Amino acid sequence: MAAADFLRRSSELADAATPLVVVTLIEATGSTPADTGAKMLVTADGLEIGTVGGGRVEAKAIDEAITLLKVKGGCKLVDWSLKADVGMTCGGRVKLFFEPVGVADWPIVVFGAGHVTQALAAILVRLPCQLTCIDPRNEWLAKLPKGVRVIETSDPPAEVDRLPDNAFVLCMTQGHKSDLPVLVRLFQSDRTFPYVGVIGSKAKAAVLRKELKEAGVPVERAEFHCPVGLQIGTNHPVEIAVSITAQLIEVRDALALKK
Repeated sequence: MAAADFLRRSSELADAATPLVVVTLIEATGSTPADTGAKMLVTADGLEIGTVGGGRVEAKAIDEAITLLKVKGGCKLVDWSLKADVGMTCGGRVKLFFEPVGVADWPIVVFGAGHVTQALAAILVRLPCQLTCIDPRNEWLAKLPKGVRVIETSDPPAEVDRLPDNAFVLCMTQGHKSDLPVLVRLFQSDRTFPYVGVIGSKAKAAVLRKELKEAGVPVERAEFHCPVGLQIGTNHPVEIAVSITAQLIEVRDALALKK
C-alpha cells in the first residue's frame, strides 16, 4: 500500500465527514503477520484501506474498530496473544493502537440544503458535532462545505428511520409541504429526539401543528421549535444561522446539566 493512497483515502473520508478508526500495529513479536507500523483505516462499513497483516488478527481488529465507532469510544491500546486471544496456532503477540477520528457524540441532521442551511453548515462544521444534510437536490448538496455528510434522496422522510436516537433535527426544506412528511415520520416514530426545529413563522408553526394533528400525531408528541433559533438578529441567512447555532448549543448544554 502506497502512503499516498492511504493519505488520499483518509482525506476523502474526512471531507465526507465519515467517522473512522486508524489502526496501527505498534509492536509485534514472534510469528506475526505484519511489520511494526502497519496501518489500516476502518469505518462502520468495515475495512477501507491498508492492512495490519490480514487473517484473524485483521478480522479481530476490524471488529474492535467497528465496536469503538458504535460506542463512540476513545483511543485504545490492545495487547493480544496470537494463540490465546486471536485463536491462531502460531506463537507471538501484537500490540495495536486504535485511534477514532471524526467521532462526535452530538449528531445534527438538517433536512434541506437551501440558503440558510448553507450558512448554518459553514458554522457547524467548526463545532464538535457530526453534521448530516439530507436533500433531493444534488446541486445544493454539492455547495455544502467539506466535513458535512450528505444524503441525496428522493424520499427524505424515509431517512428518519436511520437517524441516531440523540440527533438534533432541523427541518429547513423548501416549504411546509415538504417539512410536514418529515415531521410526521419523526413524531410517529417510537423515539423522542432531544431537539426538533423548523424554519418558519409562528403562522407556519400553527398550520403544521394543525396538519400534524390531522395526520394522527398526538398534540403532546408534536414538540418543535418554530420559529427556529433564538430571537436575535435579522432575516439575513447568516444571522438566522447564528441564532440557530446559539439555540442548538443552549439546548445541548441544558440537556448535559440534567445528566
